[in-house]
Amino acid sequence: MTSLTDRYVAATLRAVPAPRRDEIASELRASIEDMVEGRSTDGRDTVTAEREVLTELGDPAQLAARYTDRRLQLIGPTYYLVWERLLKLLLSFVPATVGIIVGLLEATDGENAGGAVGEGVATALTVAVQITFWVTLVFAVLERTNTSLNLPSWTVDQLPEGPVDRQITLTDTAAAIGFLALFIVYLPIQHVRSFVPADGDDNLPILDPALWGFWLPFLIAVLVASVALEIAKYRAGRWTWRLVAVNAVLNLAFAVPVIWLMSTDRLLNPDVVARFEWLGEGDNLTTVATVVVVSTILIVLWDIADSVVKAVRARH
Repeated sequence: MTSLTDRYVAATLRAVPAPRRDEIASELRASIEDMVEGRSTDGRDTVTAEREVLTELGDPAQLAARYTDRRLQLIGPTYYLVWERLLKLLLSFVPATVGIIVGLLEATDGENAGGAVGEGVATALTVAVQITFWVTLVFAVLERTNTSLNLPSWTVDQLPEGPVDRQITLTDTAAAIGFLALFIVYLPIQHVRSFVPADGDDNLPILDPALWGFWLPFLIAVLVASVALEIAKYRAGRWTWRLVAVNAVLNLAFAVPVIWLMSTDRLLNPDVVARFEWLGEGDNLTTVATVVVVSTILIVLWDIADSVVKAVRARH
């Protein structure tokens, strides 16, 4: 063999563990010699046959990976589906949830109220990048180290009874329940820890404490009922007219009190309004109320219309 084969073998052995180099070198040289000899019997000269054989064997690094059973990929087939499903689930609600929290905190700061939306969006994007990076890194390490997660093997018992065409996926349901749970938890928490400073170490509740007499418990009950609706939707797998009706009732049960309370200046805590001077300047408070009311109406109308369209599609 010429130096061309020697160079190919040496390049291959660079990516092979030292204890296996002699074994692989002997096996590889023998394979190349046999392949070259087989082509030479067809009338080709040795130099041309050797070049063709080495070209067919391909990149030495890839060949070394095959010899050592090493995957040349970031996320291999072993955990690809688990990685994909987990990443989609986390990205479906975690960045948006964190972004909303940061935006709300920024909105309570009079010095940066105008940048609350931008700060929330930037934080959500940062969280999405971080989640993607760290989840991918963890699974890449698991793949490269051949670490077993002892996941249950797939069996035919997991096959659905018949063709399933779900409108409502687990990811959608998890995201919706995550937002609702966040909202449910936030309503009582903001009463004691709103991050709106008062005198001393106290915090000012963002919502009027007088609403605890009826409206806040009522709104929390509506949100809990909405969680139950999300579970019912997932179990049904698609929108039905009954679910559309329940969804519309719950939307209106939440939106109408919020719109009425905001329009009559009963939703926000008067002490919070007094705490931030910009709310009392000109028509700023009226503008905030208008934005909240219009946004609430648009969200409700969109959600109801979306459920109706999906219910119509489900029937066809």
